[in-house]
Amino acid sequence: MAARRITDFTAVKEIVAKHRDTPGCLMPILQETQGAYGYLPLELQEVIADELDIPLTEVYGVATFYSQFTLKPKGANQVHVCLGTACYVRGSKKILDKVIDVLGTDVGETSEDGRFSVDATRCVGACGLAPVMMVNDTVYGRLTPDQVPKILKQYIEKKEETA
Repeated sequence: MAARRITDFTAVKEIVAKHRDTPGCLMPILQETQGAYGYLPLELQEVIADELDIPLTEVYGVATFYSQFTLKPKGANQVHVCLGTACYVRGSKKILDKVIDVLGTDVGETSEDGRFSVDATRCVGACGLAPVMMVNDTVYGRLTPDQVPKILKQYIEKKEETA
């Protein structure tokens, strides 16, 4: 998915101004900026570095170190397949392969239409339901690969109904 270029930096500048004088302000600035824009592309990181008068490498280092931050836009629907031990031994890799096949989007990527992002996670805390997949905030457990298309179809059709 091609990300649209951000041209309005008003929100990020306001966020930096609010936190600038607080020691250790980079994390809250990155968190709020991602909340406002949905992700942290290089142009936002450059504004943060300039406004704080710190090297871009410092901002980029923090943004890439913590998994809570993303440098790419996420899809409208977040699909997470658990690959933690309990899920993995019960076949979650086959679930993930089916998700990739149905959506045509690889792990860590967003579909061309911007509707789905696919991620592999280590644990979603539902080991008793293994293997588990989450779509947005909904947990689907005790899955088989054959169930995946039907589950994802709900989200595909939901978008088509509102279009």
